Amino acid sequence: MRATTGKTALQTIVLPRLDFVDLRLVINVATAKSLTRGADLSALSLAAASMRVKNVEEAIGTALFYRGKRGISPTPAGEAFLRHAQAIFRQLDTMNAELRQYAKGVKGHVRLFANTTATTDFLPKVLPAFLAGHPHVNIDLRELPSADIVHALQEGSADIGIVSGHVSAEGLKTFPYYVDRMVLVTAADHPLAGRRSISFAEALGHDFVGRNPESALHSFIADVVTSYGRKLKQRIQVGSFEEMCRLIEQGIGIGVLPLSSVQRQDGGRRIRVVQIEDEWSVQPLKICVRDLDRLPDFARELIDFLVGDAAGARASADPLQPR
Repeated sequence: MRATTGKTALQTIVLPRLDFVDLRLVINVATAKSLTRGADLSALSLAAASMRVKNVEEAIGTALFYRGKRGISPTPAGEAFLRHAQAIFRQLDTMNAELRQYAKGVKGHVRLFANTTATTDFLPKVLPAFLAGHPHVNIDLRELPSADIVHALQEGSADIGIVSGHVSAEGLKTFPYYVDRMVLVTAADHPLAGRRSISFAEALGHDFVGRNPESALHSFIADVVTSYGRKLKQRIQVGSFEEMCRLIEQGIGIGVLPLSSVQRQDGGRRIRVVQIEDEWSVQPLKICVRDLDRLPDFARELIDFLVGDAAGARASADPLQPR
């Protein structure tokens, strides 16, 4: 029987064989909002730059830029092209940085992104031991909000993430990590100091001490407050949990902190811990990766190290409870 041929409903788009000059040109043109300026940034003549953009547009069958009297701007296709081009150059930068480390004798580099609780309370006690046992591995540790970490993993700009268990990690492989609790901290003589527990909505009537806007905790609390349709009465923002506790002790305001951080503070501080009744106060953490099988051996060893540390802590201690 002879097979018949004909047009199918789906057509395959064959992209041109792009080079890095094309990719960088599109980025430069989009950034400058000008083909002339983009050509200059790419060290190309205007005619050569125009021809390159035209060839790409003809090959994919759609325009990359809107052209108007006030300059040019990316079309939806141009936005997609730009996003992928930028991702390619980020990956190249990462590759170059990692290869430079190899040249210096370092054989591994792990990009570990974690939220405030993990970076402040759990990782500092375990990472030194891992690094001591892996002298040829470097770790790039960054503190970010959980949602940003998930996005970084999905787009490939992070290798391992530690995020709040309440954040969706669709498409990622996850492992259980520590469980912490967010608590309200007050001065010993504050009106709320005698309370065993409180709803966060009630606490919002008081002045607060918070972390600075760059911290993951700041973003988390801001989202929580917004979900209540309220505003936080923030007196001051500081850079560490220790500074928060010091100012809370002096009566500047109350604050929301991970219980693990409060327990690290000097026991002589005149502060009190009040349990927050809302469901979000219980903070299970999870370790996330995009593709475990594609991680190098040393990155998988780090995950095993972190998971084992948390499992050991759970086996040897009761769940965190306010004192």
